[in-house]
Amino acid sequence: MATHTLGEWPHLGYVGSRLDRGSLRRGEAAALLADPRARACLIAGESLVLKRRPGMAEGKGAFEALFPLEEAVALGGRTGEACLLGLDGETPHFVLPLHAAALALLAERADLFVTDLRAIAVQELVSAEEIGQLATAKAMIAWHARRSFCSNCGERLVVGDAGWRRECPHCGSQHFPRTDPVVIMLTVDGDDCLLGRSARFAPGVWSCLAGFVEPGETFEQAVRRETQEEAGIATGAVRYLCCQPWPFPMSVMIGFHAQAISREIVIDPNELEGARWFSREEAALLLTRTHPDGLIAPPPMAIAHHLLRAFVEGRDPPAG
Repeated sequence: MATHTLGEWPHLGYVGSRLDRGSLRRGEAAALLADPRARACLIAGESLVLKRRPGMAEGKGAFEALFPLEEAVALGGRTGEACLLGLDGETPHFVLPLHAAALALLAERADLFVTDLRAIAVQELVSAEEIGQLATAKAMIAWHARRSFCSNCGERLVVGDAGWRRECPHCGSQHFPRTDPVVIMLTVDGDDCLLGRSARFAPGVWSCLAGFVEPGETFEQAVRRETQEEAGIATGAVRYLCCQPWPFPMSVMIGFHAQAISREIVIDPNELEGARWFSREEAALLLTRTHPDGLIAPPPMAIAHHLLRAFVEGRDPPAG
């Protein structure tokens, strides 16, 4: 097996947070919001507000996502729907939702920058630690936006447990955020690997196959089912490699290598516009963006990049 070494392993996006999630202190929301050390990020829909670091050119690490809480409120953050992200030592970190009208005004300020979470991660605009916190922040804001009314009786819900619960004042139901598991897999046959292309991908991008885990299904079963459904390839042994929060809106990507036991590709055109086998040498060219046909792998922040790189280098990704 001829492997390739591609240099320093890149950072996997959205996994960098080292906060204490503070689950035992979520009942202290009012006191934590009143803490003068508290900090918060600001989100409106898909948009996040960043603060420019003085004297730094725009680019990697040129911004920060967390504001002193008082400043975040002055910029339009709403504390009534604040969610506690966790604690950095004794300093509480929150996410506050913004109205779209406030966001439009902030986008005009030279000291601020409004963008989306994918761009932040791809371009590494803030530290890996803050990107990890933003993954939780965006997922929680998205959940609150979809969980305004009780699914049991229709009554408007109130926020509880520092943003980690919605409560119904009418029927007493409690609603909690959920994470949807998605398997993502690189199917391997000797020195070849299987990649697919969706119509929604950027031009030239080829990636791993992926799909949601269904009720009553193990991760391994989901890997085999999705690979068979999307590309017509049967697989045997399935091995876990790594995982990644994927807040679009509230998923976790669980990464595997799967061993192919068939070769003939039959795609589901509803899922893919193409699938093909790539040699290990070609896969290395995808990762380094030097493929002669202009084909590329997903960016380094994406788990698909790491599954492909693990195949190319013949080693597992570093522990997250």
